[in-house]
Amino acid sequence: MTRRREPLTRARVLQAALDLADTEGLDALSMRHLAAALGVKAMSLYNHVAHKDDLLDALVDEVVGEIDLWPPGTPWKVAMRQRAVSAHAVLMAHPWACAQLMSRANVGPNMLRYVDTTLATLFQAGLSEDTADHVWNALDSYLYGFTLHALRFPFEPSEYRTVAAAYLPTLADGRHPALRRMTVSIVEGHHDGLHDLSFGLDLLLDGLERALADRAPA
Repeated sequence: MTRRREPLTRARVLQAALDLADTEGLDALSMRHLAAALGVKAMSLYNHVAHKDDLLDALVDEVVGEIDLWPPGTPWKVAMRQRAVSAHAVLMAHPWACAQLMSRANVGPNMLRYVDTTLATLFQAGLSEDTADHVWNALDSYLYGFTLHALRFPFEPSEYRTVAAAYLPTLADGRHPALRRMTVSIVEGHHDGLHDLSFGLDLLLDGLERALADRAPA
């Protein structure tokens, strides 16, 4: 008995493309490679995606759709923290997506809902349109920068102390005492050298909270 092949749909194409991008990177995501993964001819993909850019736009929107949104009425500071923590986790799970999110004009339904929910929360906190825009972009600039740094760090966090110990002899000439002090702290275990998303996020959110309090009428 011949097994009936599952029909090709846009959802199947996007899921296969997402799997390829996550496991092999965007360089491996050609239409021919994607078609082979699906067991179809490359031309059949064009019934579901218009071209490679359409595919990439759709993939970015799929990733954004994985970011947790907060219920209406959530306090703005709680919401912005949840937003950043969830977005960071999602982008770490899809290592190719952060750079694409920063470099494409993303207007898919998930992105529009994500941005609209963000702005609505900031408006409800009393921010004007221009201030809300600055806040949203400041938070995203920190989030994307932190995530890219984490993705592209040249060694694993567990190796940090070993790398610091190997580097320490190069600082023995006394020309960089502050850097040597920090490196010694890592080697001796006083500081792990690891960076936490929450540290910078708290600085941004606490600063915004103070700014809002200063603007409030007496």
